[in-house]
Amino acid sequence: MDLNSDLGESFGAWTMGDDAAMLRLVTSANVACGFHAGDPVTMLGTCRIAAENGVAVGAHVSYRDLAGFGRRAMDVPAEELYGDVLYQLAALAGVARVAGAPVTYVKPHGALYNRIVTDPAQAEAVVRAVAAFDGGLALLGLAGSAVDDAATSAGIRFVREAFVDRGYLADGTLVQRGTPGAVLSGDDAIAQRAVRLATEGRVTAADGTEIAVEVDSLCVHGDTPGAVAMAAAVRAALETAGVRVEAF
Repeated sequence: MDLNSDLGESFGAWTMGDDAAMLRLVTSANVACGFHAGDPVTMLGTCRIAAENGVAVGAHVSYRDLAGFGRRAMDVPAEELYGDVLYQLAALAGVARVAGAPVTYVKPHGALYNRIVTDPAQAEAVVRAVAAFDGGLALLGLAGSAVDDAATSAGIRFVREAFVDRGYLADGTLVQRGTPGAVLSGDDAIAQRAVRLATEGRVTAADGTEIAVEVDSLCVHGDTPGAVAMAAAVRAALETAGVRVEAF
């Protein structure tokens, strides 16, 4: 089971999370490409540490929304989104190559991630950009989503992701941020939730419904309070349960 985290989200003098510590625990790093967070120096530093730790690097692409951390809903024309994703991929790929950690996959961020769960046009724009840039890149996202369908149709490898620290609705989508139960806490409970996702493919939704979740990669958000301790607990619990933790 892959363990991924959103990293490289510091910007200028503003620091987000502890990337160095997280990169000793996770197997894949979703590195911000400058549109929702991150800057060239942060991107380079994160990729260098990822290379040192043998962590796979992915492009964490988003809507152009630094002020809102990429979490505000935006209406971006498909062709503009296509260009924006290409731009972000090119930026991170260049930096990562110099750092010795080539980009191997793409994970959309925040509002874009949520939008392409249900919006075929936006999903197609993202997939088209990935395919045009490098058809060998994998795309990380929610199973059974519009982007899953678009990637499959385009011959792009789709990697199914589940979140250990986010609440789920009964339909398998995420509880909207800012809503009670959206972001979870309690390292032990989250660690056991991760084990159940990895071994049974099931999770308890916010309303108590038991739902099936197809998963190849588990995400621990790097900006969640106590993220390092949470990631350590999750990894330890997975290994104790006999789950091999490795990049997809």
